[in-house]
Amino acid sequence: MKIVMEWSRQLLAGIGVFGIVLALEPIQLQAVQQPGPAAQTVAQPPSAPLPPEQLQQLVAPIALYPDALVAQILAASTYPTQIVEAERFLQQNPNLTGAALGVEVDKQDWDPSVKGLTQFPSVLADMDKNLSWTSELGDTNYNQQADIMTAIQFMRAKAEGAGHLSTTPQQSVTNHGDTVSIQPENPDVVYVPDYDPELVYGYPVGLWPGFYPWWGAEGPYLSFGVGFGMGPFFGYGWGWHGWGLDWRNHGLMFGGGRYMSRSSTFYNRSAFMRGDYRGQGSFARGDSGLRGYGAPGRRGNGGVRSGAFSGVGHGSVARGNSARGASSMRGGSFGGSGGGGGGGGGSHGGGHR
Repeated sequence: MKIVMEWSRQLLAGIGVFGIVLALEPIQLQAVQQPGPAAQTVAQPPSAPLPPEQLQQLVAPIALYPDALVAQILAASTYPTQIVEAERFLQQNPNLTGAALGVEVDKQDWDPSVKGLTQFPSVLADMDKNLSWTSELGDTNYNQQADIMTAIQFMRAKAEGAGHLSTTPQQSVTNHGDTVSIQPENPDVVYVPDYDPELVYGYPVGLWPGFYPWWGAEGPYLSFGVGFGMGPFFGYGWGWHGWGLDWRNHGLMFGGGRYMSRSSTFYNRSAFMRGDYRGQGSFARGDSGLRGYGAPGRRGNGGVRSGAFSGVGHGSVARGNSARGASSMRGGSFGGSGGGGGGGGGSHGGGHR
């Protein structure tokens, strides 16, 4: 009898242990089958395209410049680091002018558009002072080139309708249907007009957030200073006569063909939306991606993207009284000069307004 009772207790104990094991098993299985939280790499969403009103505000300071100069500015804006380098080069070589300047600029490894802007030192300095605006212009030109050219035409039509844009001894304004073209009267001497964007268009156009005004015009009309002589830069492929705007196809022209920026500063938002994001701050766009600037930024206050130069203290605004800037300041504008004659090339230290 004792043997039977002992066997029964062992049997009941075994059944109890087995029951506990069965009760715990689903929990253990669940723990094994439940995977831990997967590591997710969420790409930052691309910035939305600029709406027409912001595009118009963005281009307002340059929309009334001659066509070829607008083309150079739009192309060069996609190379903001080179804008800085070229401006520093001019600051460090104030005695280089005319043909001597052309020889030294030709040796640099900058984009042709940036080299071309050394013909207009005041314009280059203005872009450097407003590097955040320049970067935004480059980003938008890279991704919304047709829209930005439409905005330029819109602003020209507004200025013309207000009676503030017309042919002068310095420049010719012509209309071809809905297209307003601006060309120098003398192709060998180019004048950069000075005007206040808040007044010239016939309605209040606000400044781009953080923009540092460079103009000294008083009133709603265009004014002109000394012209820039193009003669010293003849023979270089990056010179003035190689640039233009294709209004029909909404593109930039260079050397007789369509200009395509090879800058890696900005990313192709269309490629991002197609899912071509390669990670690590690089975006598919042909043979190259974004280099060294991280993932696409979000827009900050006032619609400004956190672009290539967010938070970079390049000292441009504070440099308003630098040697070259101070010598070229006239009536609040920052300018340089070219030659006053047909082929002459003057110093780049004077005012052009």
